[in-house]
Amino acid sequence: MRELAENLMTTTAALRRVVRRRVRDTLPHAPLRPAQIELLRVVEKHPGIGVAAAARALHLAGNSVSSLVNQLVDAGLLDRRIDPGDRRAARLELTGPARDRLANWRRTRAEFVTSAIARLPAGDRDALEAALPAPGLLIAAIQEGK
Repeated sequence: MRELAENLMTTTAALRRVVRRRVRDTLPHAPLRPAQIELLRVVEKHPGIGVAAAARALHLAGNSVSSLVNQLVDAGLLDRRIDPGDRRAARLELTGPARDRLANWRRTRAEFVTSAIARLPAGDRDALEAALPAPGLLIAAIQEGK
């Protein structure tokens, strides 16, 4: 089991890394770090989220997320607005350029992976498709074991 776990983690990390590099090398703008993309995705999913809630969603320290927020605000990708109910709190929103970058990032990433899958033999494509439920079940099992 340990070898399976190690192989799965190594393969998953390598897949993410190679796709991230290919996408980064293709896109016309300065690359975002994975943590920045993850924060943008959280804000996209939860418009108006606060920094503390975003930190919880990302399983990161609040000061780490605050640093990411500052970087993304400076880059024009996040808007930080004062919460009218609590003037000490900030609410985060994506900017138009952030929406465009996320859409372009997703489209480019999907094109790379789709193209690579299409070049695989049919049996390997079928095996990938058949295996897809298993990682989702693994994620759920890990989350339940907190």
